[in-house]
Parts: sequence; structure tokens; C-alpha cells
Amino acid sequence: MPHLPPAAPGEPPIEITLRRSARARRFSLRVSRLDGRVTLSLPLRAREADALAFARGQEAWLRRALATVPGPAAIRWGMDFPLEGRALRLGPAEGRVARETDDALLLPGAEAELPRRLAAYVKLRARDRIAAAVDTHAAALGRPWHSLTLRDTRSRWGSCTHDGRLMFSWRLAMAPPAVLDYVAAHEVAHLAEMNHSPAFWAVVARLMPDYAPHRAWLRAEGQHLHAWRFDADRP
Repeated sequence: MPHLPPAAPGEPPIEITLRRSARARRFSLRVSRLDGRVTLSLPLRAREADALAFARGQEAWLRRALATVPGPAAIRWGMDFPLEGRALRLGPAEGRVARETDDALLLPGAEAELPRRLAAYVKLRARDRIAAAVDTHAAALGRPWHSLTLRDTRSRWGSCTHDGRLMFSWRLAMAPPAVLDYVAAHEVAHLAEMNHSPAFWAVVARLMPDYAPHRAWLRAEGQHLHAWRFDADRP
């Protein structure tokens, strides 16, 4: 993977992912708000050296954009963690059972096990909430669904295949319940319209008339859900 060396001493190099595309007519750069990944798109026949020269000319913009990407949030006792839109203080639980209070989430085990146990707790909550929302919207739409899978995706919050296989990010359990419900309605709407046409958005509006602010929340705040680091060994 190519790197853009720093123009000034003390600055880190910028790792760049090259993506050749038959649809690309020019060079373009994108900085992911989720994880800071820099993607340089270029036409199929373009020279890599020319593409990197283009990136070099945009270095100042790249560094400004990267500076605004949230850093990873390491998980420790005593910190506030978002669950269903609430900030819960993480603390150790006595015994072997996790439990919630009005303002805390108590998990068993040592602090070294906290990221793994917390991820498992969030995944379980996500499966329960998403499955219930999907059932509700699919019944309202009168369309069956085939299966539901949870993943830790970075590029999308959910997806739906032609044969009714639904996929969702389990991090949605960290968002306010209405945001999770919007994503469920969005993907269930694809059971009727496998596109993003006006007809599709009409289905979404039928399932969830007030979806717009929840869609906006996800666009503005979703990156913060991805900033939490559940892999304790990852640097």
C-alpha cells in the first residue's frame, strides 16, 4: 500500500488505498469519517505515479481532514459508554451476571476482559432490538425476510439482498432506539424496492413517517459509534 511521505519534519506519513474504477474520469480523494482511511480513486489506465502526485498536491487538505477524525476510544472502568442513546458508567459487577442501573452498566470479570464482555453485551442487545424492529416493519409491509446477520461493518449500517437476507451493524445498539428503528425500516423497505428511488423512500416514510431526523443523526453522529475500540490488543 503506498504512503505519502510527510512534507514537513515530524509529521507521520499518510497511508493511501488506491482504487481503480472504470467509472472514474479523474483522480479523487476521500477520507473516511469512520476510521480515517484515505482512498484515492483513479481511472483504469491512469499511472499510479500521477495519482500519487495528485495526492501530494492535496496533502494540506488531507492532514486537515484526518485531524477531524475521532480517535479510537479505549474501554476502561469508570468511563461513560453509549447504550441505546444513554451514557452509562462502566463498572465491575459482583458475580457472573451483567446488569444495568439507571446510570451504570455493570459487567463481570477483570478490566482486561471488559472490551470483549462489553462487545458481547452490545451484540446481544442489538440482536434482540433489531430482530423485533425487523419483525414489526416486515409485518407492516407484508413482506417476509429470510435471515438476519450482525457484523461490525464500517461502510454501511445495514443491507438487504434480493432473497431477503438482512445484515446490520451491531453498533446500532449504541445509538438511540429510534435510530436503530430507522435503519431497520430502511432495510426492510428494500424488500419491496431494491433501490433508493422515490418509491423506496415512500415505503420508508410509510413504515416510519418521522425517519428524517434519525437518518440525520446517524450521518452526523454515527462516526462516534465506530470510534469505540473493542479489540484490547489493537494499537
